[in-house]
Amino acid sequence: MTHHSIQPSVYMKIYTKKGDAGETSLVGGTRTAKNAPRVEAYGTTDELISWIGLLRSDAAAKPYHPLLRRIQECLMTCAALLAADEQAYKKLPAVSSADIHALEVAIDDMQSSLTPLRAFILPAAPQVAAVCHIARTVCRRAERCAVGVAREAPLDDHVLRYLNRLSDYLFTLSRRLAADSGAADDCWIPS
Repeated sequence: MTHHSIQPSVYMKIYTKKGDAGETSLVGGTRTAKNAPRVEAYGTTDELISWIGLLRSDAAAKPYHPLLRRIQECLMTCAALLAADEQAYKKLPAVSSADIHALEVAIDDMQSSLTPLRAFILPAAPQVAAVCHIARTVCRRAERCAVGVAREAPLDDHVLRYLNRLSDYLFTLSRRLAADSGAADDCWIPS
């Protein structure tokens, strides 16, 4: 058996020890606290990317996999913009209005075949629909965090619009996946 030598400079090092004291580097090199609003915003967006990955892993969501993957790519762009200092921010790609429009088209398409919504919905089975609801709530948190960043530093307004529309998409997708499985909306009726 032959062993191939690995050139360390070719691979990204997983640990650097530079964050051991509670600071991290933004894209561009500026150091900041790991609990800074900007870090919270891109960290929450990263969490959302993982929840979308869990959705993509479910066979019931297979018809939606191409758009879910594109959503992950757009969220990576959002995270990069949220993670960038002012100098690096200017060099990064923007979130596309076409991607926002794609979410709107998908929402309208799914909505057209769902029963009209007349009450709040309690997240429930099937599991893939419940995961959509978790992703939706994480998306809303990412949006709240991004609003905080936008009030203190330049942030492309497409980031906020994308996150807002994405939470609507995830809500509608949860209803579509539930309907596809034969489950009715579990409506909350105040007593």
